[in-house]
Amino acid sequence: MRSVKSYRAPQNPNRESMPHPLTARRSARISGRVRVPGDKSISHRALILGALAIGRTRIAGLLAAEDVMATAQAVDELGAEVTQKDGTVEVLGQGVGGLRAPQGPLDFGNSGTGSRLMLGVVAGHDMRVEFTGDASLCRRPMGRVLTPLITMGLQVEAQGEGGTLPLTVRGTGDILPIEYDLPVPSAQVKSAILFAGLHAPGRTTVIEPLATRDHTERMLAFFGAELHAEDKAGGGRAVTVCGDAELHGAALSVPGDPSSAAFLIAAALICPGSDLVVENVLMNPTRTGFLDTLREMGASIEVLDLRDEGGEPVGDLRVKAGPLKGVRVPPERAPSMIDEYPVLAVVAAFAEGETHMAGLAELKVKESDRLAATAAGLEACGVAVRIEGDDLIVRGRGAVKGGALVETHMDHRIAMAFLILGLGASEPVTVDDVTMIATSFPGFAALMTSLGAELA
Repeated sequence: MRSVKSYRAPQNPNRESMPHPLTARRSARISGRVRVPGDKSISHRALILGALAIGRTRIAGLLAAEDVMATAQAVDELGAEVTQKDGTVEVLGQGVGGLRAPQGPLDFGNSGTGSRLMLGVVAGHDMRVEFTGDASLCRRPMGRVLTPLITMGLQVEAQGEGGTLPLTVRGTGDILPIEYDLPVPSAQVKSAILFAGLHAPGRTTVIEPLATRDHTERMLAFFGAELHAEDKAGGGRAVTVCGDAELHGAALSVPGDPSSAAFLIAAALICPGSDLVVENVLMNPTRTGFLDTLREMGASIEVLDLRDEGGEPVGDLRVKAGPLKGVRVPPERAPSMIDEYPVLAVVAAFAEGETHMAGLAELKVKESDRLAATAAGLEACGVAVRIEGDDLIVRGRGAVKGGALVETHMDHRIAMAFLILGLGASEPVTVDDVTMIATSFPGFAALMTSLGAELA
């Protein structure tokens, strides 16, 4: 077994000063059978719950990307040893409340998910911890997750301007249970509260206005927590976890990330003659909004061999190129596809007619302002696009000119989305930097090239 310190994907602290551009050119058919890396959301949660369980947790298919490895490193530094051998990662859990204070700051790189979820874990431990990350993460807001955790007993001793990282907090062994209404849907905030609630006496309840991805609930139950979920009128949901929990180590396999698969699916849809099978994709209904929208646009997407693995539905997707039409995407669908909007906007540019994507305020506080970055990139490539409040409207004409240099703002999903656009555009598209793609999709360029994409 190797320790997580040798397993961790390399991070580049000087990423901003060492950009690596990449150009995508019009490509022939995208075809083959392929698997994408493991789901990022499940990978983060598997490491964290493995640390809070008693005994060993063995994880197959963990996403070996920088964001997830930052969480693995943090778990290890909190006393839950993480090792890997032959593609399986093992976490030696210390039990709920059993983690120890790290010797130095926890560096989450570019991982907003890892840092926010871990705040919930630390809240229930009597320890002082400093959270930090790269320049991009240190600009992202933490107030929404801190507010309920402070109510539960977390103390904030130092923070960046506007409530950002670097952030120093002190947890408590006397964490309080709460009932909390989420002001906006957020799986990360919900998860942080539920993780803190594992330590609290009694019941901790999160009420969300719209149901968000439910991996935390599924995995808490898988590890042995007592948990209850109740649907509310209007699409909301109340999730309750019982405190003083005892979790047990488990073996699990991480399915393919649907947010990563989205880029391959988009490429197959816009490159004529494409016929692609993406295997082992997570089909959790809280994550399939992108597929639902594409089908409404007329996309040929067939689910093969739908099955259950480790409490999550998984399937193989066969995608064929074909004509697409513009549609209206309702705001209530946003939680199930929030990471896929940049590449959906790219697909919309190749459709006929207007695609109206509503309720995208959350895109403004991602790794970049993805709403503005997506619109700017499309406009540079000759696509008719406009922003109205929190809505993005793309006027597709069935073809895209391209011929632009797109600014990524250090955002991995913006970089991948516009490389996909370049595969179908009449003129090459260059993105200004691709180094950050490793945060979620290591090997992206090589995999795309193996399927027929022209990237250089």
